[in-house]
This record gives sequence, C-alpha cells and structure tokens, in this order.
Amino acid sequence: MSGVISRRALLGGLLAGVALPATAGAPLTSLRPVPRGAKPPAMPPPAAAKIIRDARLGGSVGYAVADAKTGKLIEAYNADARMPPASVAKAVTAYYARTHLGPDHVFSTRLIAMGPITNGRLEGDLALVGGGDPTLDTDALGGLVEALRDTGIHTVTGRLRIFAGALPQLRHIDPEQPDHVGYNPSVSGLNLNFNRVHFEWKRVKEDYAVTMQARDLRFRPSVEVAQMSIDAERRFPVFSYNGGAGIDRWSVARAALGREGARWLPVRRAARYSREVFISLARSYGLVLKPGPDLEAPPRGEVLAVHNSAPLEEIIGSMLRYSTNLSAEVLGLAATKSRGTDPHSLIASARDMNRWIRNDIGPRTTGFVDHSGLGDGSRITPSDMVRILAHAGPDGPIRPLLKTFAIGNDRLATSAEVRAKTGTLNFVSGLAGYIRANENRELVFAIFTADPERRDAIRIEDRERPPGSRSWSRRSRAMQKQLIRRWLELKPA
Repeated sequence: MSGVISRRALLGGLLAGVALPATAGAPLTSLRPVPRGAKPPAMPPPAAAKIIRDARLGGSVGYAVADAKTGKLIEAYNADARMPPASVAKAVTAYYARTHLGPDHVFSTRLIAMGPITNGRLEGDLALVGGGDPTLDTDALGGLVEALRDTGIHTVTGRLRIFAGALPQLRHIDPEQPDHVGYNPSVSGLNLNFNRVHFEWKRVKEDYAVTMQARDLRFRPSVEVAQMSIDAERRFPVFSYNGGAGIDRWSVARAALGREGARWLPVRRAARYSREVFISLARSYGLVLKPGPDLEAPPRGEVLAVHNSAPLEEIIGSMLRYSTNLSAEVLGLAATKSRGTDPHSLIASARDMNRWIRNDIGPRTTGFVDHSGLGDGSRITPSDMVRILAHAGPDGPIRPLLKTFAIGNDRLATSAEVRAKTGTLNFVSGLAGYIRANENRELVFAIFTADPERRDAIRIEDRERPPGSRSWSRRSRAMQKQLIRRWLELKPA
C-alpha cells in the first residue's frame, strides 16, 4: 500500500468531523439555526473559546484549520455554518480565473477601421473595441491614440463607435451600496480607470473650483458624462446622485468640503465615459472624432492598434493585494465565458463558479452571488473555504499571490509565514489562507465572523462608515491573529 495520500482522499477526509471539548461560558450562536432535535455545535477548546469571548463580537464566529499536506483537521468551530466571506471570495475567484483563463491570458483593447483608408483618410467609422480589461486607464487610451497617429491617419469621415459587449454592462456591482462609493462602480466590456472619475475641489475666495477628470499620470482630461454641483443648503447626505438623461449628475453638500480635497466617484456609464475620454485625447493630437452609437457586435475591419493588459497572473496579484472589486468581477465573468457560458449578470456568473466548485473540488453548499464578495448575499462555510484552498495547494498558484499577514513581531510570529486574503464588510470579517510554520508544517485555514443583526440595522446612507463598525473589525482582526498564534503553538499530533 502506497504511503502517498491522493488529492481526492485528502479532500474527501478533510473536515469530516471532529470531537471538541465543551467549554464554560455563554454559547456562541450560528448564522444557521440548529435544526430542532439536532445537537448544537461543539464548543471550541477553552483557550480558543476565551479568545473568541474576549473579542466581544456578538453574532457568529466560525473557523477551521487543517494540515494542508495530509488533510487532517487540527481544530474547528462552527465549521459548517454558512457565513458571508466578504472579500475572501476574491481568493476563490482568483483560483477560478487562473484555472480557466491561464496565467498568461491578456485582455486586448483594439482600434478597428470600419472602412477603407486612403492617404491618411479613413472613409468610415473608427471602432474602439473593449476586451474587458479591468486595468485599462487613461494613459493606455492615450497610447492607443498615439499608435493611431503613427499609422498616418489624420481624418475619420465617420464616427467613433464603441463595442463594450464582451462582458455584460451593469450599472453597479451591488445595488445595496451607497451611490457614491468608488468600490461599487459599473462593470462593462470596456472599463476605464476602474470605472471611476476623479472629483477635486479647491476653495477660491468664497466659492469652490471643481473638476471632474479621467485623471492619470500623463493625461487629465475633463469629462461631461459625470458632473458635480455644490449644494449650499443641505448638510446631509454629503453626496446625492441623479442618473437621468445619460449623465451622472452629482451634488455635494458644501458644508462637507473644507478647504480642498479629492475623491474617486463611481462611473455608471462606462462605455460613454471611455468614448468621451478617447475623443478628448484624440483632439489633443489633432484628430477630430464625432461620437456614434454603440456597436451591438464586434466589428470587422483592419486592426489599427492594440493595447494588451498585463498577464492574468499580475492582474490577479494586484486584485488580491488591493482587493479591487471591479477586477474580481471582470476576472470571474471572463472565466465563466471561457467555460462556454454567456452570463447576463454577476449572479449568473457566480452560479457557474458555484457549479465548478461542486463538480471539480467537492463542496456542495457554496453560494456566491458575485465574484468580489461585495454583495452580502454570498455564503460559504469555513470548512468549504479550507477545502478550496487545500485543493489549490500550499505550493499551488494562489498562495504566492496572497499578501503576507502579520501576526506580531516576536519569535513565534517570525518563525512562520502567513499568506491570506482578508475580507471586510460592515460587521463582517473574514480571513483565509495558508500558514507555513516551522518543522515543515503547512496549514490551511479560514476564519469568518459576522453580526447580521447589527449589519441589517444600518441605514443605506450610513453604510460607508457606520458607527461601531471599525472598532468591531479591529477586534475581529485581533481575534484572528490570536487564533493563528494559538495554532502555531499547538504541537503536531
């Protein structure tokens, strides 16, 4: 009999069940009620129970940690409770995208001539064709304009046409978020500056100078698709939004501005935003373009210029490092399309990712509703999260892309390396990843905490900074670090 443990055996036996000793103190609740007649979840060992109790989080706590090489469960509590993962979902999306697209996949944005070219004159329309690139920025569009100039074209008799249908065009990621938060932008097959516009204000005597720009390092074109006015009458809400007549119309409370400042606001019309910026950049190079209607299908014609994104591996690394919601959604949608499905929404694409998890990895209760974790309807158990990360493997493609998670600066902390994805929503906190300890120990873990009652009580206008949420998140992070330190101190069985 071979001593090598197969991946199927490892995952099949992972978290199959464990008897944990009971502990004194108030019971910790689960997001999923215990069925009538069923046994309540086993309590964590006393030391872990004290860590959880001292965090004073309320709501629910669930975790699981296992040996990543053998699949042997080391410790678990509420490991089968379905909980919101927040941005920990991005680690799953990263694995999904890399599996189906490959590490070298690039997103291409193209300029296509839809007519003949004679002596620098394009007789017909010029098409800007998006390939879904989540990292396309104003400077990259400027590079396309420069490449177009270098072809010798100086006149376009037709119009600038946009194709943004490589991915579904959505006004936002999560409809439950406040209007003004930049982490909840539109999604499209043609994205620009993470579909955000730069709003800046400066006090000038008794008034304010305001700019709305597609700002980047080289270029700073102003835009009309997003407009800002200042309301001197109201104090709250700070921002208000009206999306009528094809324009993102914002107003801001004057009392909230101070002397000067800036922030990024979401763009709800990504294709129109890209078209306006491209026309502005082209004009700065002497090429006058008129806007035309969007294209319903990719056009045929001569490819004049191409901008390729960085390889997928780099995009995933940046997405995990900065927890970029737009990148996660685009990667998930693109992976789903590569599987032969044409998703019309984020939830449809997330369902396909759930099917992949069931069919290829094994967990059967995952319920993602998007690819970023921004929507709080997503659910996963700590045990299933551990199974997915174990399937990816401690030496697999995802671990090196995760950020190092510091648990202190003493000897215990420096003797181990923790790489993990954090996740935070209001009164929701998650952490999952890998621990490389001494004695060649490789652990895989997931910790989820949530207080759904406090979250549900937040008014939508307060969701950017609800009272008590930051201190709650700090306590959750401290608890996570203490649990990891505890696991490092446990001697291998």
